Amino acid sequence: MNKKRVAVALSGGVDSSMAALLLKEAGYEIIGITMRLWAEETTSGKHHSCPSTANIQDAENICRTLGIPFQILGMEKEFKQHVIDYFCREYTRGRTPNPCIACNQHIKFGFLLDHVLSLDADYLATGHYARIEHYYDDAYHLLKGIDPDKDQSYMLYTLGQDKLSRILFPLGDYTKLQVRDLARQNGLLNASKRSSQDICFIASNYGAFLSRYFTPTPGEIVNNQGEVLGRHKGTAFYTVGQRHGLGLATAKPFYVTKIEPDKNRLTVGSRQELRAAGLIATELSWISGKSPSEPMKLSVKIRYRAPEVDATLHPGLKSSIIEFDKSQSAVTPGQAVVFYQDSEVLGGGTIEN
Repeated sequence: MNKKRVAVALSGGVDSSMAALLLKEAGYEIIGITMRLWAEETTSGKHHSCPSTANIQDAENICRTLGIPFQILGMEKEFKQHVIDYFCREYTRGRTPNPCIACNQHIKFGFLLDHVLSLDADYLATGHYARIEHYYDDAYHLLKGIDPDKDQSYMLYTLGQDKLSRILFPLGDYTKLQVRDLARQNGLLNASKRSSQDICFIASNYGAFLSRYFTPTPGEIVNNQGEVLGRHKGTAFYTVGQRHGLGLATAKPFYVTKIEPDKNRLTVGSRQELRAAGLIATELSWISGKSPSEPMKLSVKIRYRAPEVDATLHPGLKSSIIEFDKSQSAVTPGQAVVFYQDSEVLGGGTIEN
């Protein structure tokens, strides 16, 4: 029987490196692939790229250490279209995007997966902390990683049955501490390397990055009664729930509760006014490929680092209503809401309202 061939997406970090090592030790034929995604000159004149030249070199060194082939795949055009353009477009719409989810959906498990399969590989593997299980019902199930501090299942809710059948997550049964310890034991040079930043293509701050793509228009900051409290520097530079950076000289704290780009206006309110009883989700994706036909109890996450909260899902054809058991703060349009039952991811969608 021929060994299964696996292409591992290497970032140069310890997680993807250990994914490659674990799979090689399990007897798979391994290919290492690094995607070249983004390069620009920052406002300071420095060159910034994703991944950096140093990270690409680290990935190549890991492949040399493991004795496996290495290739670099240029994906700049695809990344620009599906991640950068989406990121900027959402902010101009008064929404808060999640570029990591877009990258997973369109780049890693879209274009890269297609490329891997064209190489006659059986699987694509990454260093994500999540698990895939193939149960007796002949369906693939996406589960949380066992390390609650590193679980990345929230970022993967767009994966369906066809893709899950071709993906491996070797780190799902490990904690980050165990991964670093194993890397040291096996002599990997990046065992103590710092984890990468969340938004790889932003070298400085969001505002500076966005300013290179469109010209902001200042406007009014109002309260829920329509009274003008101050001026904003452009609606794209704010997000629902934001408190700092509003420039308001008030005795009590205010939070952004609504962003209206069409009126070029920010509405602010108290912490209590920031709370919501539920949300409307669109662009729904279900791991099983099937939407529930009846209301169901489940738990949801409305941000990557947010705790799960109990809710009721009321399914619809193109959107669903999620009603929280207890009202939640800073429900942010553009972010993902992900549905869970115990440790299993059922699916998710984009918060519309």
